[in-house]
Amino acid sequence: MKTITAILVILIAVVFVANVMAVPPGKTVEFAGGDSGKVVFDGKVHADKGLKCAECHPKLFQMKKGADKITMADINAGKFCGECHNGTKAFKSSDAANCAKCHKK
Repeated sequence: MKTITAILVILIAVVFVANVMAVPPGKTVEFAGGDSGKVVFDGKVHADKGLKCAECHPKLFQMKKGADKITMADINAGKFCGECHNGTKAFKSSDAANCAKCHKK
């Protein structure tokens, strides 16, 4: 019984820690974006499209900010944001007309 209780306590702690690190709808997180300007990820924009955090975490992105080294080359190759931002599921990341949708100067 003590083992089951200990496992439950650990699982509950993991859930709370993961939620603290997540970007909930209505919040944003900013990343350095080089010459194009910082990248602003808006949890609400993605949630409004019906997406859940678990669709990208940890499959495409690690939970800790800065743990992934994301480049535009990777994104345009279909990795990270490019998994969806390919012009089919969401706007195409490699189209110069879309840069300002993520990059803010």
